[in-house]
Amino acid sequence: MKVLVTGASGLLGAGVARALAARGDQVTVLQRRPAGLGLPEVLADVADQAAIRDAVTGHETVVHLAAKVNVVGSWQEYRRANIDGTRNVVEACRNAGVTRLVHVSSPSVAHAGRSLVGVGAGPADPLSTRGRYARSKAVAEQVALAADRGSLAVVAVRPHLVWGPGDTQLIGRIVARARTGRLPVVGSGAALVDSTLVDNAVEALVAAVDRCPHVRGEALVVTNGEPRPIGEILVAICAAAGVRPPRHRVPRRLAVGAGAVLQAVWPPRAGEPPITRFVAEQMSTAHWFDQRRTREALNWGPRVSLDEGFAALARWYASGACDMTAEPHDRA
Repeated sequence: MKVLVTGASGLLGAGVARALAARGDQVTVLQRRPAGLGLPEVLADVADQAAIRDAVTGHETVVHLAAKVNVVGSWQEYRRANIDGTRNVVEACRNAGVTRLVHVSSPSVAHAGRSLVGVGAGPADPLSTRGRYARSKAVAEQVALAADRGSLAVVAVRPHLVWGPGDTQLIGRIVARARTGRLPVVGSGAALVDSTLVDNAVEALVAAVDRCPHVRGEALVVTNGEPRPIGEILVAICAAAGVRPPRHRVPRRLAVGAGAVLQAVWPPRAGEPPITRFVAEQMSTAHWFDQRRTREALNWGPRVSLDEGFAALARWYASGACDMTAEPHDRA
């Protein structure tokens, strides 16, 4: 197939583009900065309607990952990248006769701050989500799935906490804070949390490309299916990176309250605040998911276990490759 992958400068987008190209698909990537993948690429912003229209033309399939994913920024920034960008992609797909659109979403679109225990992919709910990122992604998923009609098949895939060697988002932030002694355990550290090795997330998205016409209109959560206590996950990541694990705990109520205040007053130019309400709730509530429908629908299952992932992460840090990794940035 001729496939356009947006957001290929990020770890997951780059992996998907490589995997599709490796199996013989004709892949073009689109992002704001060169991805260095050796594939045809378009440098553009998904909020640029004309550029997206031109880029989509001639493709049969689009995998849409481009998004603003960090935790700071104005609502206008999130709306422009995540909502307006998705609308542009959807409109371009319809006008260009694209037949498959895999929209990459997030489980946060259905997370209202309470524990999610063994649940499936609930409906995206912008009114209940926590934080600008989750709210904008919830609206974006609604826009994408509403376009599933006629010749355009759409599926929304929600990979949960994707990580692995080279990750500057989840892993990079955790390790950076651990090195400076600013990584607390929020609450008891016992909340069970699902996560996803990047290899598995890549293979799930490739499967979604193939299965899109058969599972059209659905939202599917993708995880490793190995929920573990958040405190245990943090310790394992720190051990792999050779940094000290969290040494202090912050009560959940205090962390959530402080995060809400900081989120409201923190100047964007100062970088990321020490904590936000969204992060505090994510670190102190259980969120793990029933994977039966996902695995049936995609005819897919995770190939790499969490323990194998931690071992690979340790080898990556030991190799020194992390010293050449860029700072965290948006997946766009």
